[in-house]
Amino acid sequence: MKKSPNLIFHILFLLLLISPSVFSWKKDEFRNCNQTPFCKRARSRKPGACNLIATEVSISDDGDLIAKLIPKTQENNESQDAPVEVDSKPLLLTVSVYQDGILRLKIDEEQSLNPPKKRFEVPDVILDEFLSKKLYLQWLSEEKIDNDLGFSSVVYLDGDYEGVLRHDPFEVFVRERGNGKRVLSINSNGLFDFEQLREKKEGDDWEERFRSHTDTTPYGPQSISFDVSFFGADIVSGIPEHATSLALKPTSGPGVEDGFSEPYRLFNLDVFEYIDESPFGLYGSIPFMISHGKARGSSGFFWLNAAEMQIDVFGTGWNAGQDKIMMPVDEKRIDTLWMSEAGVVDAFFFVGPGPKDVIRQYTSVTGRPAMPQLFSTAYHQCRWNYRDEEDVFDVDSKFDEHDIPYDVLWLDIDHTDGRRYFTWDKVLFPNPEEMQNKLAAKGRHMVTIVDPHIKRDDNYYIHKEASDNGYYIKDASNRDFDGWCWSGSSSYTDMVNPHIRSWWADKFSYGNYVGSTPSLYVWNDMNEPSVFNGPELTMPRDALHFGGIEHRELHNVYGYYFHMATSNGLVKRGNGKDRPFVLSRAFFPGTQRYGAVWTGDNTAEWEHLRVSVPMLLTLGLTGISFSGADVGGFFGNPEPDLLVRWYQLGAYYPFFRAHAHQDTKRREPWLFGERNTELIREAIHTRYMFLPYFYTLFREANMTGTPVIRPLWMEFPAEEETFSNDEAFMVGNSLLVQGVYTQRAKHVSVYLPGEQSWYDLRSGAAYKGGKRHKFEALEDSVPAFQRAGTIIPRKDRFRRSSTQMGTDPYTLVIALNSSKEAEGELYIDDGKSFEFENGAYIHRHFKFSNGKLTSSNAAPSGAGGNKFSTDCTVERIILLGLSPAPKSALIEPANQKVGIEMGPLTIRHGNSPSFLTIRKPKVRIEDDWTIKIL
Repeated sequence: MKKSPNLIFHILFLLLLISPSVFSWKKDEFRNCNQTPFCKRARSRKPGACNLIATEVSISDDGDLIAKLIPKTQENNESQDAPVEVDSKPLLLTVSVYQDGILRLKIDEEQSLNPPKKRFEVPDVILDEFLSKKLYLQWLSEEKIDNDLGFSSVVYLDGDYEGVLRHDPFEVFVRERGNGKRVLSINSNGLFDFEQLREKKEGDDWEERFRSHTDTTPYGPQSISFDVSFFGADIVSGIPEHATSLALKPTSGPGVEDGFSEPYRLFNLDVFEYIDESPFGLYGSIPFMISHGKARGSSGFFWLNAAEMQIDVFGTGWNAGQDKIMMPVDEKRIDTLWMSEAGVVDAFFFVGPGPKDVIRQYTSVTGRPAMPQLFSTAYHQCRWNYRDEEDVFDVDSKFDEHDIPYDVLWLDIDHTDGRRYFTWDKVLFPNPEEMQNKLAAKGRHMVTIVDPHIKRDDNYYIHKEASDNGYYIKDASNRDFDGWCWSGSSSYTDMVNPHIRSWWADKFSYGNYVGSTPSLYVWNDMNEPSVFNGPELTMPRDALHFGGIEHRELHNVYGYYFHMATSNGLVKRGNGKDRPFVLSRAFFPGTQRYGAVWTGDNTAEWEHLRVSVPMLLTLGLTGISFSGADVGGFFGNPEPDLLVRWYQLGAYYPFFRAHAHQDTKRREPWLFGERNTELIREAIHTRYMFLPYFYTLFREANMTGTPVIRPLWMEFPAEEETFSNDEAFMVGNSLLVQGVYTQRAKHVSVYLPGEQSWYDLRSGAAYKGGKRHKFEALEDSVPAFQRAGTIIPRKDRFRRSSTQMGTDPYTLVIALNSSKEAEGELYIDDGKSFEFENGAYIHRHFKFSNGKLTSSNAAPSGAGGNKFSTDCTVERIILLGLSPAPKSALIEPANQKVGIEMGPLTIRHGNSPSFLTIRKPKVRIEDDWTIKIL
């Protein structure tokens, strides 16, 4: 009997559900630039192709610089050699200026000319607080630039910078005041193009086809492309997510590396077993790029656009032989080409000049990272899937048996009733509340998965409500979109609609999510969105959202809205008292306000261990501090050496979680022999020891945007050797960590930057900065060093979870520099509520100088310390780099004298070398005090 195509597909789909590993990455499942019409068109343009000039330039009533962009005609084009775009209408350009030296450029179709529809502008990303910092623009002057025939408009940006709108040829750039040196520019190479919406006429064939899918493109081509130049730049970084180096490699021009002839793609996709060293786009998209150079420092560029984007990084000499370039050809810069399928130009220029300045400026627009709950910064144990309640309790008890702490146990899709989210399999998990409460009694938590695909089952209450109320995304024929994912036939809630997001948030209440408790948190997977039978395994571009918006216009922001709604649901569940924890796979600018992300379906390979570092560093540079990679690799079975090295490095990830595919062998830490269990235990203990330091760094990120883990060049911006180093990273400003990325490595080469020394975390030995060192690759740790001149807070006692460490005393490790000085900070709050926003926290500043250690309040005047208190004390003070050895110290104001003795650097290594230790000084961590070395 001949089977129907639909039946065949259903059979194949069931086979995929049985054996999901067949979904491994296949290049031909995804489009390349030549198969993507807007990318192919944009890449074919030559320098100087832009035919637009700025006219009718003025200051609006709102204090913006406004102008119209019109094509040159034979009357206003003296050379008469540029093409005339007869069908184009004037575009409206707006330049706005904000505090902290931020310039915003918007270009859109002029609404008074009645385009077929309003182009999509991404809402809910830019902070209202930022919009309130808009300045009334000051027009400084008109001047001629580079022998132009006409004038350019110069506006005030801040005390050090100016914005310039060049009228003819059209260009926008930021320059330094006084010397006129450019910082950032748009259209300096004349590659700007804006395809305007059109009404379809008889004979127009706008359909685009890829494999078996057809995109109707009802408004015709609507792409935008332009070049952006970063001046004084040695490297550019950013635009995650790609599994490649931190310093972005050229994708166009002479000498492009193999595999990098495609642009960097920003299009959220479900990519199984992705490959490393590729510009291929993965699960999230952040169109923000940061440059850095030894001479000038850093600058940044952000394009708020949620459509598919492709970005070329041009190599040196890419435009050789071209004569239509609007800037001096010998000026040092990196040129890039930004291409998007739809949307508007809504771009932000960040002038820096330091890398932390750029990140502060960018996160002032999109939001600072959320302050996480303390437990979520500890170790997480996950697998697809822990089978049942018995399996959960067995894993939990084994952690205690092997003296390994953990804070969170995760459940994947098979804990549900037939993959219906917000439900439990009544056979496998008959008592979910009791299960969670037993874990909570040990200070532990649970996370369950909630994906966006809703099983189309009329007996499933979520589907029935969404279907009855019209809450689903529609297909091009305006019917509920029906796609396939883990639940089978599924529909997807339209999270663009604020009302639907609110409805979704209500589903996390204890009454709606039956079986949930206050210790249960959430994981959003597959929210790109993933559609197994869709084009490129995602939603068709002509699907329709709230307000008639096509999916092509907002694809990259869908997962962001799903994450937002889930996070808001957990806040509502707790009546606004407790911070949420939600992990998301898809992300977009602003995601940092709602929770953590991870790098998706990596593989148990050494190359994936190595590439995890630049991937996480890039996320941090683009605002997302709370990120991690699956320890051990999601796919495959890591050999013990790789697994141990991954734990040792993962202990320093901001988000520290082990995770594995259901087809892999079980790999809990105690399954690889006694010695490997010991090594993994030690790695996890290291994370718990440094939790006070990590939590302090999360607060710094929450206040300033500065990431928890950082490229070396962020702390050492003038050292060129750090620019291409993405195998080592800084944890805050005090720790440097170098991974071990080869099997059975004997030695590791580590570059220690700066002029001061570095102290080995295990031995305490000092090593000179500003040079490369060769170290033995010890099996018990990866190389890690404390920077001279810093003070790091720790907690050294063994506990089952971070919750049980709450009243434990602190250890302060003081690493003195050549001036015998050091500084550090400690931030403490209740670890879970929003009360820190009302001043309920402790923020201490430690300083060692002139033989004295002082503790003082670092909170702003009137904030901190008055609403939160702790009885925690300082248990030990370790001094590195102090000689000759003193015998005692005086504690003030207690006027108490204590002895100084030799003690181990860490109590976890009984045979470690001894160092100067002040034991039990009996000072409270929240008090002001001084300890003077006698």
